[in-house]
This record gives sequence, structure tokens and C-alpha cells, in this order.
Amino acid sequence: PKIRMIEPMEVTQTKAEGLSRTFAVKVPASELQAKLDERIEEIRPQMKLKGFRPGKVPASHVRKLYGQDLMGELINKLVTETNQKALEDNELRPAGQPDVQIDGDMEAVVKGQADLSYNMNVDVMPEFEPADVTKLTITRPVADVAQEQIDEALGRIAEQNTQYEPRAKTAKAKEGDAVVMDFVGKIDGEAFEGGSAEQQTLVIGSGQFIPGFEDQLVGVKAGDEKDVTVTFPEEYGAADLAGKEAVFEVKVHEVRAPKTAELDDEFAKGLGLESLEQLTGLVKDQLKAEHDGASRAKAKRNLLDQLDEAHSFDLPPNMVEQEFNQIWQQLQSEMDAGRTADEDKDKSEDELKEEYRKIAERRVRLGLVLAEIGRVADVRISEQEVNQALVREARQYPGQETQVVEFFRNNPGAMAQLRAPIYEDKVVDHILEVAEITEE
Repeated sequence: PKIRMIEPMEVTQTKAEGLSRTFAVKVPASELQAKLDERIEEIRPQMKLKGFRPGKVPASHVRKLYGQDLMGELINKLVTETNQKALEDNELRPAGQPDVQIDGDMEAVVKGQADLSYNMNVDVMPEFEPADVTKLTITRPVADVAQEQIDEALGRIAEQNTQYEPRAKTAKAKEGDAVVMDFVGKIDGEAFEGGSAEQQTLVIGSGQFIPGFEDQLVGVKAGDEKDVTVTFPEEYGAADLAGKEAVFEVKVHEVRAPKTAELDDEFAKGLGLESLEQLTGLVKDQLKAEHDGASRAKAKRNLLDQLDEAHSFDLPPNMVEQEFNQIWQQLQSEMDAGRTADEDKDKSEDELKEEYRKIAERRVRLGLVLAEIGRVADVRISEQEVNQALVREARQYPGQETQVVEFFRNNPGAMAQLRAPIYEDKVVDHILEVAEITEE
């Protein structure tokens, strides 16, 4: 039998500038063919083809039928493995996925007629020594929940649960009153769809109806019949009504006055609680949680500012570019929606790009610093924490929860984005535990 000589694979580093590396990779056609032979021998025992006994399909026939498909799969696998080996052999930590550029005729490679040659470009992680976080002094604001805040919060709850009681039949409606009425809306004397209702309750001044409607109810009393003339706004949702004048024939059944709820045990029971004391305790707990969240956010900001100042090293260009593009895309969307920040309105595009590129650089630098601090401290996130985040994300899309979960499970990049903020928070918590904290 003919013995095929297998040439070794060649991996050569061709560029090393800053954090960018380029490798030229050559996999001889002989090695590709040898790997294809191995793959065919792996799958042949399980193959069932018409005209052949199970597992007895000749290798030459498998090659003829499926050789190119199998070679395509092999090349993809080989490129991934070769890239990984090149990084490991050179003791490099990649900052993102390598970019592969194939040289030559890929069709000839798949047919086994040419060597596989490609360039692999990759940014590598910078080498740096993270700051000693035990020597950081972080300012964390603290504040007790004041009784005044609790009273204000309880007052808002009472307002949100305002009850209405009937006024005297001769009483005229005023701002804040609820009017119970029937109405029929007409345009050019014809009733239009969605313009009629019975026993509708409307609070004057609530802004629930078309501008001008509620104002014309001031002064009505039970039993009154009144025509209310309004013009639908130009930007009204229903295009067939936008900008048109309409007359609503209104019949008033009752005028009701607002009655602010008494803050007592009965009020608390109406909310499904046992007592006013329990309601007050829940309100206090919620306010404390808000205070704690604001306190942690300020401490984190102070911590990140210090870490940013304490580190200066080259950043992987592609990481910065990706972060900048993400920020810039978001900014463009905000601008397109007319939500440009006041401080950005008078800046040129070049000024904005320079400013937001600095923000991108800060984010990448802090991300790398936090990741390194977490690695050294062996900070880890559990599968339970990831699953909880996944459930929270899925709940934002009611009815599509299963598809959302499957999307994340099948997309490592999306899953990495889900894990990143959880990991960052755990590293921040670790730093807040070991650093010196000054409360103010």
C-alpha cells in the first residue's frame, strides 16, 4: 500500500505591535487528508446506505459522497484548535475572539487540492499589576430613614388610594371631583367608533381625556346634559380622528368628592395587611433599601474613580472599538429619538466621538482591572446566580420566556453579557469588604 507522507503544521508569529498579534498558519493538504481519513473511519461503522450492509460502506464511497462536507467541518474544527494551541504555546491570553482571514482558494482546500493557509489576528490581554485594594479608602454615605420620609411615603400611598363619596345632587363639580357620566362622541353629526361609554368615571384634572374635555365638566351637577366640544390633537393615535373637531353629548349621573383615606388599621387591612404598624414597617424597610442602594452606588463610583486613576496600561484596540461602537450606537438612537443631553447639543460630532471614546477606554480599563482583581481573589459566580439573572431577563418578555432562555443558552456571547454585571458586582462587593471604608 502507498504510504502518504504527512507534513507538519506550521504556525509563525508575523506581527507583534502593542497588544496586537498576527500568526500565519499553514496546514498541509496531506495533514488535512489524513484527518479526513480518520474522520471517515470514525463514522463508517454507523453508516447505513442503500446497497451496502450496515457499517460496511467503503471509505472511498463515503469520501465521494460526503468528503467535501466532512472536510468543511474538519477545517472549522482545525482552525479553532490551531488558534487555541498557538495562544497556549505563546502563553497569550486573548482579549476577545481571534479574527481569521483565509488565504488562497478555499474551494481547492476543501477538495484536498491545496494547503490550508490563513492569518489569525488577535488582541491579547495587557500585563499589569492590579492596585492593592486593601489600601484603598472609600467614602460611603450613610443616612438614617427620617420619620418625615416615612410620613411622606404613607401620605403618597393614601393619595393613590383616594376614595370618592357622592356630593349633594345640587353640588357643582370642581377640580379634583369625579364625574360619573354617559357620553356619545360625534364628528359631523355621526357617532364614531370608540367614542361612546356608559357609567364612565372621570376625575377632573387627571388628564385622562382629550385636552379641553375635563375643563368643560367644571360646574356640572347630577342630571345635567351638556355638549362638550373638543379637537383631537394632530398627533392623536387614531389617524382618522387626528386633528378633527368632535362634539360629545354628555349626561351626568353623579358628582363625587374625593375623600383622602385615614391612615389607620382599617386602611392597612384594605391593602391586604394586618395593621398600620405593619404598613409603616414595610415602608421603612423599602426606604432603607433605597438608601442602601444609593449609598452603595456612590461608594462604587468612588471606588471605580480611584481604580481608574491608579491604573495606566495599553488597552486591547478591538475591545475599545467594540465598546465605543456600542456607546455610539446607543447615543445615535437617543439623538434620533430627540433625547440629546443638554451638555451634548452644542458639540460637534468629532468632539462627541473623542469624549465617548474616553468613556469607552475607561470602561474597558475598569473591566480588565476588576476582572484581574476578581481572578486574584478567586471571586466566582454560581450557576444559581446566573439562572436567577436569566429568569429576571426572561420575565421582561411575557409569553416568550422559553425562547429567551433558549436564546441565552445557545449564544455564549449573550450569556457572557448576562454574567459580566453579576461578576462585576461580586468583585465590587469583595473590594468593599477588604478596603478601608469611611462613612459620612
